[in-house]
Amino acid sequence: MIIKGAKVYTQNHRFEDEIIITDDMIIDELRVQGKETGQDCCGCAGPDKAVNAVDAVNAGASSDKDIDLNETAEVLDASGLYAIPGLVDIHFHGAFGHDFCEADREGLTEIAKYEAENGILAICPATMTYNEEILGGIMDVAGDFVALQGANPELATLVGINMEGPFISPKRVGAQNPEYLMLPDVGMFSRLQERSGGLIKLVDIAPELEGSMEFIDELSKEVNISIAHTVCDYDTAVTAFDKGARHVTHLYNAMPGLTHREPGPIRAAMEKDAEVELIADGVHIHPAMVRMAFESFSEDKIILISDSMEATGLPDGEYQLGGQKVTVEGNRAVLTDNKDTIAGSVTNLFKCMKTAIGMGISRELAVRAATENPAVSIGIGDRYGAIGKGYYANIVLVDENFEIKHIINRGKLIK
Repeated sequence: MIIKGAKVYTQNHRFEDEIIITDDMIIDELRVQGKETGQDCCGCAGPDKAVNAVDAVNAGASSDKDIDLNETAEVLDASGLYAIPGLVDIHFHGAFGHDFCEADREGLTEIAKYEAENGILAICPATMTYNEEILGGIMDVAGDFVALQGANPELATLVGINMEGPFISPKRVGAQNPEYLMLPDVGMFSRLQERSGGLIKLVDIAPELEGSMEFIDELSKEVNISIAHTVCDYDTAVTAFDKGARHVTHLYNAMPGLTHREPGPIRAAMEKDAEVELIADGVHIHPAMVRMAFESFSEDKIILISDSMEATGLPDGEYQLGGQKVTVEGNRAVLTDNKDTIAGSVTNLFKCMKTAIGMGISRELAVRAATENPAVSIGIGDRYGAIGKGYYANIVLVDENFEIKHIINRGKLIK
């Protein structure tokens, strides 16, 4: 496929005039020399006409690269649109009536289909707090799903697992089930990692718990360790980062706040330039604090997540998360038995990215935080999260208002 006419979000982290040539991978991106020539490349207005790829490029733009592509290719005229990488969500629990922790193959298929239809083309769903027996079953299902998924363009690709529980603090349990809390256990993690086939890319811990520092010492080179659901102080967080933790789960939420006498883990994360997740759904974090995070952390360390649960994409009503009842009204999900406790979000990552832009974050920064940064965080930044040669051809075409017009997954037009 040749995509022409769009402003492309390039690896320079800005929108530029480029032509993209793809198969299932991106074969090349060609910088358009100067302004739009006004020529209609091949006279094609849609994706159905097959033309010689070299002729298509030469008709609309000149390039400083030599292209040898003799086969015919469909052309998608994306004039007036913006091309961004397929989004990468590394922290969400479910969607469209299915919870990752309760899903079988059919359930995971429905989740992956919903995500792909919304421009989220790589997914790393999160577990809840359960015991090893239940978590082991979840790992088995996920591993089997990846083995059988193949390259179905209708589905987002399951690229990893985020193990959010059970090594978290009972004092910041949030919507997790306190019945299954336990101290960090290297052996348990290793057994679960083996059952998953190496899919666990993130694991959460409260660093003040007994055994946390030993856990970080032993596993930080194998898996990205995140500070989460914690009451730790500044010094403890600093020690955890020094030992190898480098990620913070849903910054601001389920942790001590930032105050002048007790700076806590937030200030430690700033000083150590940690990766930080943000739920920009308009419910979890005030817009001013979203802007503060983008101002306080490096541009490559902010990661937008959805933290979405099974009600995402469905009407208001009663649902569940981690075995606990959840009530959804509008954009807010809370525990039914404790309406003060937010229970994940009902907003997918694409909408969170748009909400962040509406909060005053630049398009360029918001796109990077929803694509490249999460991909790099879980070790897949060489194939996902960017538009460039050698990356999967996962591309979302949006209009001026960031409304989705076309979705290309592994080089296949699915919308």
